[in-house]
Amino acid sequence: MNEQQLQARKYDEQDPLQSFRNEFHVTEETIYFDGNSLGLFSKRAEQAVSALMNSWKQYAIDGWSEGEHPWFYLSEELGKQSAHLVGAKANEVIITGSTTTNLHQLTATFFKPEGNRTKILADELNFPSDIYALKSQLRLKGLDPETHLVQVKSKDGNTLKTEDIIACMTDEIALVVLPGVLYRSGQILDMKKLTAAAHERGILIGFDLCHSIGAIPHELSDWNVDFAFWCTYKHLNGGPGSVGGLFVHKRHFGKHPGLAGWFSSAKDKQFDMEHTLSQAEDAGAYQIGTPHVLSAAPLLGSLQLFQEAGIEAIRKKSLLLTDYLMKLVDTELTDFGFHMANPRDEKSRGAHVFLEHPEAARICKALKADGVIPDFRTPNGIRLAPVALYNTFEEVWRMVQILKIIMEEKRYMQYENKRGVIA
Repeated sequence: MNEQQLQARKYDEQDPLQSFRNEFHVTEETIYFDGNSLGLFSKRAEQAVSALMNSWKQYAIDGWSEGEHPWFYLSEELGKQSAHLVGAKANEVIITGSTTTNLHQLTATFFKPEGNRTKILADELNFPSDIYALKSQLRLKGLDPETHLVQVKSKDGNTLKTEDIIACMTDEIALVVLPGVLYRSGQILDMKKLTAAAHERGILIGFDLCHSIGAIPHELSDWNVDFAFWCTYKHLNGGPGSVGGLFVHKRHFGKHPGLAGWFSSAKDKQFDMEHTLSQAEDAGAYQIGTPHVLSAAPLLGSLQLFQEAGIEAIRKKSLLLTDYLMKLVDTELTDFGFHMANPRDEKSRGAHVFLEHPEAARICKALKADGVIPDFRTPNGIRLAPVALYNTFEEVWRMVQILKIIMEEKRYMQYENKRGVIA
């Protein structure tokens, strides 16, 4: 056993979160480093799904108002349980919709082109779905996305500079929508500074937290962020297609939802069946449709784990895991043409390491064949996400040794350098 492996085992022995690994359905033969795309299934999530299935079985339609977790209030309950993860008041968060439907809702609510301010500011590195949504919202306003969607340029193709973003906040911008963490490089944007800069210029700003919620702490309320939205199937381990979430700062309560629906209603008025909306007085107003009860159910279990572990402890371990991984890449993989494209400093580094390599697609296939689950991102990116709640330092060490052998023996050459249907 070499010094690096001994160090990994020492880290694992000292890990205050080590017991949480037992909370997940982990396959010991597989090293799962794709939790930033789909988090593993937890035993508590399984129990929560079973409990809500039983409430349907036991109560039928009365499950909307009866049982331990009445369905009528489920979105609000889960919002309260999620609020600490984004640094928000309990009533500023609602679990509803999906990432893109929530972005549509929030853009329809907050994008009010008027006078010279008719443009939306985004960036050229964002996940495509956000850009599709913003372009469609511009079209609905009769505006041309080619001229009214401004995208901040990246100087290196992987990261954004805060000063470049702020420089694009001109008097033509009505709304800014940016990721909290870039999905490829894992760069954390300075949400506090960007929010202050936007507000100084009279611009509203919101963030996509898909790759940051459950991985890093946030203080959305104190930072005065106008709105945010996210998915729950990545770091929050809510399961494939689990319900999304959104945040609206309390100062915007009472603003009419851009896309109103029945569940935008105040709870005590909803079943009056009036054709004039009496909207909820909090983030609940930005719901559209009926809660997706069975898709939200896993969160009742998975969010318990975040309460118990604490987001600060999760972040601390995450930084140690990625730091250890980067050191191993630097010492073990220097001769194989990898380029580390994620930020190295802790302030800017999210919860994964991003390696670029011309043979990335086939390297990922070779890793999977040897029991390591990475995430390929076109055209040449390998995302490796050791997750604090269930991955170990020794898994990081083992993964690097497997990758080293793959490169030394050129095992990747037997695979086509082309992504699968799902990368």
